[in-house]
Amino acid sequence: MLPLAVAVTGLFALSACQFAGHDDPADEAGRLNTMESFPLHAYLPDPSSDAGKAIGSAQWILAKKCMVRLGFAGFTMLNTKTVESTYPVRRGTLALSSTTGDDRPYGVDDPDEAIEHGYHNRKQTESSQPQEWVADQYVALTGTFDSGDSRRAHGHPIPQGGCLGQAMQKIYGAPPKTTKVNGLKVTGYYSLGLELWYESHKEARKDPAWKKADRAWSACMKKKGFHYPDPDEVSVDTAWYRTEKPSSREKKTAAADARCKLDTGYIDTVHAVEARAQKTAVSKRKKDLDALRAANERAVENSRTIIEKES
Repeated sequence: MLPLAVAVTGLFALSACQFAGHDDPADEAGRLNTMESFPLHAYLPDPSSDAGKAIGSAQWILAKKCMVRLGFAGFTMLNTKTVESTYPVRRGTLALSSTTGDDRPYGVDDPDEAIEHGYHNRKQTESSQPQEWVADQYVALTGTFDSGDSRRAHGHPIPQGGCLGQAMQKIYGAPPKTTKVNGLKVTGYYSLGLELWYESHKEARKDPAWKKADRAWSACMKKKGFHYPDPDEVSVDTAWYRTEKPSSREKKTAAADARCKLDTGYIDTVHAVEARAQKTAVSKRKKDLDALRAANERAVENSRTIIEKES
């Protein structure tokens, strides 16, 4: 389970059994164990949505023109409709791609799925694979320099943030100030939402109800022969990262983890605490968050105009 994971998909509907008043704990846990179920999700745009895809397409259209201006003639042939939307990777750099980990906020929640996949639950799609670029192209695209890299391309100065960064500034305007999230500097147009998500999570974990839920889950796991203080600890056990496929021990541990979350009502409890913390954070910074959302809506409009002019 990775903190602040921002893997996000559509909305969820009530099931027939819920209308009948017989909620399935597993279904409810699965509904709550998503990024979409939190208040702050509304302020973190979905890259897989039509709006998110429009921004990505417009960014590459502008970046392509920038690269051509910098003297990369081959970019005139670049098909921006098929170029990878993930952030570029410098060729020769080790880019790890693994299914180890989980995209859900609270990790595994389905015992049947867990006994099959263990903690190897990270979704892998073709578009999630980073696209590699040779060094001079990578530098010009990203504005990220290694020792010895020139800050010019074919005699032209590389813009701050590279061609992709310059494109985003044209789409969004000037980026907000850099902030820190879990000790790491974060800059970008969604940094406030990420910062508040992290701070809310940290605050929620101090709540007595969360600590009680951790103890109940841990006691359940102990009865099954597994000794971990909380779900975060078991999900990041280094043993799971040593193999590409889950071991028998990993599968059994993950299945017990998911079962104990359901039997103790873990996800229901901690989600309520964290959602409450997020609501408080939103109310305190609503003006800033609304401005952020308005800026994103303008960026989508700008992007669609850019795409329309190009077609």
